Amino acid sequence: MSKSKSNAKPTLGVTPGEPAGIGPDICVESYGRANKIADLIYFADPDLLEESAARLGLDITINNLEHSGYQDESLNVHPVVLCTRVEPGRPNPANAQYVLNSLDQALKSCQTNNIDALVTGPVNKSIINEAGHPFSGHTEWLAQQTNTAHVVMMLLAGNLRVALATTHIPLSQVSGAITQSLLRETILILESDLRTKFSINRPRILVCGLNPHAGEGGYLGREEIDVITPVIRQMADQGMAIKGPIPADTAFTARFLAESDAVLAMYHDQGLPVLKHAAFGEAVNVTLGLPIIRTSVDHGTAFDLAGTGAADSSSLIAAIKCATDLVNHQSL
Repeated sequence: MSKSKSNAKPTLGVTPGEPAGIGPDICVESYGRANKIADLIYFADPDLLEESAARLGLDITINNLEHSGYQDESLNVHPVVLCTRVEPGRPNPANAQYVLNSLDQALKSCQTNNIDALVTGPVNKSIINEAGHPFSGHTEWLAQQTNTAHVVMMLLAGNLRVALATTHIPLSQVSGAITQSLLRETILILESDLRTKFSINRPRILVCGLNPHAGEGGYLGREEIDVITPVIRQMADQGMAIKGPIPADTAFTARFLAESDAVLAMYHDQGLPVLKHAAFGEAVNVTLGLPIIRTSVDHGTAFDLAGTGAADSSSLIAAIKCATDLVNHQSL
């Protein structure tokens, strides 16, 4: 499956994600541009990508790496066989195992250095869970599979970087999940990866409060007083450039963003709506703290667009570009 490297471009593994969504479409639609950024190996069913290309009227040669070596002018596929036939826009839980197999084989290839980084397309968590596989998202799955105790989900668009203290959990569980230990680990990973992966010598981190008005002195909640503020002070005393807790409704204003390299939000829908409003379809999801490089698109499966040719592949291109930059920086 591995390719013999003849140039300086990194080799990235791409998983299209849910086969009935727009993942296969954006893979084949973006291939001509993406292949100029990095050498790509798609972990997918070759027939699925071939059918998607034909449906969109794209003249692409699919090269099955099981039958021949890497070909620079072809879309190279590490074959992962579908469990059942796919109809665009109509997800089938029977293919949940295929989605997990694709991820598993791509991850193993990354761990054995056959590929330099992993780029993931959109999956549908409910379909995978409906099939009987506990799955709360790529971020959590990758942490479990790599035996990584703590990872951090961060989305970025240009200089706007938003990391999350908690990810895919119900809102009712957020307060209980935010402990001093969790915040310390999250901030340490965020600060370390901003330095080592993004070449920011002294990262400036802005931490949001959990409650409205950052608790308003305890009147609207004590999480800021009992949990968040003590950790921020401890990190600042250790020399970290960290500020907060800042009310989330003002943390994303121009003045605060100009003074920070990343914002740490307390939960998924506190920080990500702002980033997606600023750059939906062009943002990138990066998992920090993993032993591998992983980036992803910032959108879902968009079943209503699957097979129509209307899906936008800008976020996949951005994720491939980001992964390439991270690989190149790591090799310096």
